[in-house]
Amino acid sequence: MKKKIEILKKKNNNYVFYDYKTIKKLIKTFNNNILHIQNTKIGCDVIWIKKDILIDVLFFLKSIKKPYIFLYDLHGVDERVRNNRKNLPKSEFSVFYHIMSIERNKDILIKIPIKINDMTVNSITKIFNNANWYECETWEMFGIKFLGHPFLRRIIMPKNWNGYPLRKDYLSRATERKEYNLTKDLEKLEMESLRFKPEEWGMDVKIKNSNFMFLNLGPNHPSVHGVFRIVLQLYGEKIINCMPEIGFHHRGAEKMAERQSWHNYIPYTDRIEYLGGCINEMPYILSIEKLANIVVSDRVQVIRVMLSELFRINSHLLYIATFIQDLGAMTPIFLMFTDRQKIYDVIEAITGFRMHPAWFRIGGVAHDLPKGWNKLLKDCLSWIKSRMNKYYFIALKNSILISRSKNIAKYNKYSALSWGITGSGLRATGINFDVRKARPYSGYENFDFKIPLGEDNSDCYTRVMLKFEEIFQSLHILEQCIDYMPEGPFKSDHPLTTPPPKELVFNDIENMISHFLQVSWGPIIPFGESFQMVEGSKGINSYYIISDGENMSYRTRIRTPSFPHLQQIPSVINGYSISDLISYLGSIDFVMSDVDR
Repeated sequence: MKKKIEILKKKNNNYVFYDYKTIKKLIKTFNNNILHIQNTKIGCDVIWIKKDILIDVLFFLKSIKKPYIFLYDLHGVDERVRNNRKNLPKSEFSVFYHIMSIERNKDILIKIPIKINDMTVNSITKIFNNANWYECETWEMFGIKFLGHPFLRRIIMPKNWNGYPLRKDYLSRATERKEYNLTKDLEKLEMESLRFKPEEWGMDVKIKNSNFMFLNLGPNHPSVHGVFRIVLQLYGEKIINCMPEIGFHHRGAEKMAERQSWHNYIPYTDRIEYLGGCINEMPYILSIEKLANIVVSDRVQVIRVMLSELFRINSHLLYIATFIQDLGAMTPIFLMFTDRQKIYDVIEAITGFRMHPAWFRIGGVAHDLPKGWNKLLKDCLSWIKSRMNKYYFIALKNSILISRSKNIAKYNKYSALSWGITGSGLRATGINFDVRKARPYSGYENFDFKIPLGEDNSDCYTRVMLKFEEIFQSLHILEQCIDYMPEGPFKSDHPLTTPPPKELVFNDIENMISHFLQVSWGPIIPFGESFQMVEGSKGINSYYIISDGENMSYRTRIRTPSFPHLQQIPSVINGYSISDLISYLGSIDFVMSDVDR
């Protein structure tokens, strides 16, 4: 007797992305190998399948009309000590594949159950180019081996690292581990592991009567974007091949989420992409609010949008300034840093902090807007507008800058999608996908703004100019925040809001105890799985959260845009010169904290 797989019937609107027709076709085609349709608050179809049919399912989804051709994320979960797994297939580990159809504006999350005695699954690198690094990271964090992977290796952790950090039996606190001593022998071993060996990468040392030169760019701050190393295989000044190397300041942010309360983890989110500030808080907070069924006021939504757009402008200003600096001009970076301080003044007046406010809260924000916030913001916007027009004519129309960036490091729509590019890097190829428009959150659907787009074959100059135009759209959004700021509470009265209203503490002992527990232990968030993506300053940021009904996360997966963006480098820059590489690195808009997490 065949088992019956039921599709979960849910309300389908513009903000939920279920694809019932495709799931029905999948069930009809692969019925006996589909294990379960999972009920979650992720907002898309979640389907468990046997690992033997993974490749066939992905090819099926890539071949349908309006195909699923975008691998958004891939990672793992240690399922062994998870208590709330009712109706889920038996599994000690799992691997999930988050794939998207841009044309449909739909997602499907595919899960593969993994047994501890068979920690293998087929590699999908021949289907999605960007699966390469994702599979490497999943292997080094969980020990799940991807069969057929071209070069499975550690990319985040040091080569000689022992153990799999995201397994539940791997200690999460330094105080739980033995004291670390760096002996001379160990130091020598670690230094030797950093030696680049071309043969490991399939790179030729010479061709005919000529030798290739191998150049280490880093590990330092090339173009001040972060601690990053890229090894170049050169024939003269021409780049034949290159190897980006990451992981130099990995901080274990996902592991930290397993030992911090839901509330106490908020400050960590600011530092994932340290230029984004409150933008990083948004997906984390929204995914928790989904699990807890918390609804916030219109005022809270607009305040969150306002802070996000302030940080977006600030990040874009830094990006444009450093790009111009990379190409040899100095003056604009000093001028734009002055502008950024003006924005930080407004952020500080509202939140009390500048770069990392950690100001969004579960159920609202830390406190209400101060008196006079609107005048401060209006004056700041007026200043920024006048300065932007000057930068356009003085710097961005400079003939040297244009010659160094136009027709340099070009890639098309197909390349962008196959490498998992998001944000302006994707829109520069003409693909109109901005999460604020395609999947509005926090009330973005109520704002009037446009999405700047490029043409199919984007280059460095196109990517920079798109960011420039996006600043004006953010300014327009902020003007609407000033004109249409709603009245209402700055924090929900939901019992899981953190921290609870202070005025309740002094009424009775029950409220005092409740307040103490909420602050010290944190709220108990209902079990389940939730997901939220947002349009960050550098591309799409997202948090995939699994709650086991405790005061902290069971699994927090942080998907950042810079990680796949750096993976694309060799496919774009090979054949160009070293100077072109500097232009390309500047146009990507990455920071290494966003890559390494």
